[in-house]
Amino acid sequence: MRSPTDIDLLRELEPVAEANVNRHLGIAPEWMPHEYVPWSQGRDFDELPWEPGQSVLPKAAQIAFEVNLLTEDNLPSYHRLIVEGFGREGAWGTWVHRWTAEEARHAIVMRDYLMVTRGADPVTLEQDRMYQMCKGYDKADASALQAMAYVSFQELATRVSHRNTGRVCAEPVAERLLARVAADENLHMIFYRNMVAAALELAPSRMVPIIRDEIVGFQMPGVGIRDFGRKAIKIAVAGVYNLRIHHDDVIAPILRQWRFFDLEGLDAEAEKAREEVAAFLTGLDAAATQQDEKIAKTRARAERRSEALASA
Repeated sequence: MRSPTDIDLLRELEPVAEANVNRHLGIAPEWMPHEYVPWSQGRDFDELPWEPGQSVLPKAAQIAFEVNLLTEDNLPSYHRLIVEGFGREGAWGTWVHRWTAEEARHAIVMRDYLMVTRGADPVTLEQDRMYQMCKGYDKADASALQAMAYVSFQELATRVSHRNTGRVCAEPVAERLLARVAADENLHMIFYRNMVAAALELAPSRMVPIIRDEIVGFQMPGVGIRDFGRKAIKIAVAGVYNLRIHHDDVIAPILRQWRFFDLEGLDAEAEKAREEVAAFLTGLDAAATQQDEKIAKTRARAERRSEALASA
């Protein structure tokens, strides 16, 4: 939803958006999805039906890979949201379309990899894609400023998730592919992060409560995926994405980049919002420590079971 106030601020930010679009176009490498897929491994599914043991990926890596792909699949919803917020004209419109095209490329290459290497059940993956896309994704009439703040965190979270998924895959082709996708996500994050930084210079008291709301209410866009809760636990235990990573590698570094706790001249409401962010981060850090302890116990139990089976 584009309020008159947002439209005015977006108009003021357009030169910054244009500079950042040009920066992105100047440094984003051209890459081809087909060059990241091991096509020689492909077999006709009629000739060789899919079976669970055909993938070389560890189970946690398969789950994380699929969740990341299904998240990318919901691109039509994301495109609609940013078009409604930023519009189709000028630098904002250029960015919307470029971002959408790059995100679509991620889904293409990830699905091709999983199909060629038999890293996922093709029937279940398609059923989950249909479920996810028919359900759609919405941010409840988020303004353009809210979208910028949210996506600053979300793009970094996605970058970290892709990067860590590649590592737990323990398979060089998958790791190279997901490192390439993660690099794109990092460039997307930089665009949005820079736009929020510029908005903070122009209207800090307006932006700080928005940032507070996006941090406190943050959810990954894949939260609507079927059986997401169980999959998120597996992903957390594997070290792909968990509360500690969210605190240390996503929220904290972006706030440092914005010098969030050093901003001056805030009105009373914004100052209160900043204090609430500090309190939330303290709670998040404590929750992350608790989760770390639970994960350590879960891993220890798994190791003991493995040792017992090996000695039996």
